[in-house]
Amino acid sequence: MHANTAPKRGFSETEFRQRTIKAQSLMASEGLVGLLLMGEQDVQYFTGFQTLFWQSPTRPWFIFVPAEGKPIAVIPEIGAELMRRGWLEDIRTWGAPAPQDDGISLLTELLDPFAKKREKIGVMKGHETKLQMPLGDWERLMAGVSGLRTADCTEIVQGLRMVKSAAEIEKLAHVCGIGSAAFAQVPQIMSEGQPLEDVFRTFRIAALHAGADDAPYVVGAANQGGYADVISPPNQHPLQKGDVLMLDTGLTWDGYFCDFDRNWAIQQVSDEAKRAYDVLYRATEAGINAARPGNTCRDLFMAMSNVIAEMDNSGGDIGRLGHGLGMQLTEQPSHAAFDSTELKENMVLTIEPSLSYGDGLMMVHEENIVVRSEKAELLTTRAAPELPVIG
Repeated sequence: MHANTAPKRGFSETEFRQRTIKAQSLMASEGLVGLLLMGEQDVQYFTGFQTLFWQSPTRPWFIFVPAEGKPIAVIPEIGAELMRRGWLEDIRTWGAPAPQDDGISLLTELLDPFAKKREKIGVMKGHETKLQMPLGDWERLMAGVSGLRTADCTEIVQGLRMVKSAAEIEKLAHVCGIGSAAFAQVPQIMSEGQPLEDVFRTFRIAALHAGADDAPYVVGAANQGGYADVISPPNQHPLQKGDVLMLDTGLTWDGYFCDFDRNWAIQQVSDEAKRAYDVLYRATEAGINAARPGNTCRDLFMAMSNVIAEMDNSGGDIGRLGHGLGMQLTEQPSHAAFDSTELKENMVLTIEPSLSYGDGLMMVHEENIVVRSEKAELLTTRAAPELPVIG
């Protein structure tokens, strides 16, 4: 599914209209008159508004999805021109930053009619959400619309975002293809003696040359026979004979992430590392095969855990063995014993088994897939069935 030609950037107005209509149908069943959203990906999902300006914490951004019609933007004036290029028509702005009134008056004016009728809106309150505005501003807003009731709309928004459209899957397949192309270059661009920090830098450059918009997430490790963690920034450790090198990357293209890793041995590989890789490869295969509509995330977790137990009986201490993927590096759901989320066709997931072995070592293997009606489809180019050796 890795096309040589990049998909068209952005989405059609029809895509956003369909997302909004689906949300409004779910809102109606919950008795909600609107959704007040302020997180980057939630705003982007309903509007297409995409900017690196989210890196600045200075200004809040708000979207109100009403029970009928298009969403309403309440945003700083600096973002008005970009927002107008999208499909929204009602864009209300203020000169920000304005610490004494950062959009609160505009929000109060918007929500007051609902407050007077004691109606109920949805806000994101659940896991993997956070209040993207000062708590003091939220308290002032609620005091100004004291009759308004709020309910948790996390399940509505996350549920919509879990199941991808064909256009979203096309973008995800494209960025996974870029990541696969960058990983394929590693044996040619990495070598013994190269400092790990240079390995990271070289990989980022390769990913950008392969077509990534950005490489915001590159982590990994290298050490004799394996590594001890999977989230480290680089150090100056030079690659040495007998090291196992792991690189894990989240590249982006048009606002969508890939998220997968690869492992290599430097010149030679221990029998223990070979075995760990083999177990994880087969655990990954079990997870891919279990990723069918009707199964749950727990089913995926158990399918992988049963294979991992051949070498590691810790029971998944790392917490989960994969997750959702989309506009965020990690999204809901989680492949874990606690997650009974039912898999649906067109969910995009990471399959990420890990195990511990030896003296404090670990290994992780990760692929990206899309759930289909019969058999899951790989978006990444499948890793080699045996641990590759560089040099």
